[in-house]
Amino acid sequence: MKKKEPKIKEKKVKAAKPDKKLRRKKIKQIFKELFLLLIGSTLTAIAVKYIYDPAGLVTGGVTGLSIIARSVCSRYFDVDFPLWLGSLVFNVPIFLYALRRLGSKRVLRTAFAWALLTLELFFLPEMSILPDDLLLVAIYGSIIMGTGSGLLLTAHATSGGSDLLGESIHQKVRSVSVGRLIQIIDGFVVAAGLLTFGVEHTLYAVISVFIMGKVIDLVLHQGKSAKMATIISDKNEEIAAEIMKDLDRGVTAIYGSGMYTGKDKKILLCICSKKDLVYIKDIVKKHDPGAFFVVGDVDEAMGEGFLEEWD
Repeated sequence: MKKKEPKIKEKKVKAAKPDKKLRRKKIKQIFKELFLLLIGSTLTAIAVKYIYDPAGLVTGGVTGLSIIARSVCSRYFDVDFPLWLGSLVFNVPIFLYALRRLGSKRVLRTAFAWALLTLELFFLPEMSILPDDLLLVAIYGSIIMGTGSGLLLTAHATSGGSDLLGESIHQKVRSVSVGRLIQIIDGFVVAAGLLTFGVEHTLYAVISVFIMGKVIDLVLHQGKSAKMATIISDKNEEIAAEIMKDLDRGVTAIYGSGMYTGKDKKILLCICSKKDLVYIKDIVKKHDPGAFFVVGDVDEAMGEGFLEEWD
């Protein structure tokens, strides 16, 4: 008779508990993004209600459309059409269309930012914080709204309007980029502003749009920009050693070949700060005054020595 083999007891493996540190990091990130959404929406509401609307300056988007609708209703129908109502009326069909095209996950953050903006436009009292000077309105309005928009984009959201509509239309019209679609939509809004407020206001609006774009870029890349130094020299070893020792910056050697001389060369690549760049120039000049030295801009630098915590 065959002996029965002893049964091996299976040990139950307990499910690993989620890392508390990771969970805390996620909670911290959520609160950070909520804070950015709140500040970004508030700055946008202030720019629209206290600067652009009193001056009749239209910079595009649903907020610009709301300013036009308010002016037309007041001028021709003697009816007060509040900005918050314009934000609600014009954004609702856009969000419904976006839900269908993009899905709820992509729209959720923007919906929250839009709801905050609409509520703030409703509760903020009516007033104007700038004198009747279109140049000041164009400059300071774009700085405030650009900062607000930049913070919303940092939190992976927008205030709705043309950005969301452009992204949704792109799902159907793939041949046209999202950026171009947004420009076309905003162009129609600015053209409507031209018919409503005249040429002078529209020209100042163009100035405002230009400054706003620069401010948004500044907010998005704040603390992340850097410089890239490319060095081609026969004194590569000496230059690299001094940069690494004195500046504590990493240097990467890329192997290349000179097409004219036919010789193999090492090309040094160093990502550094603007301050470091001055010292790197001196180091290169000291070891090889005839070196080929190229400097380029880096929009974002992530990793050791720069922004070490990724967004």
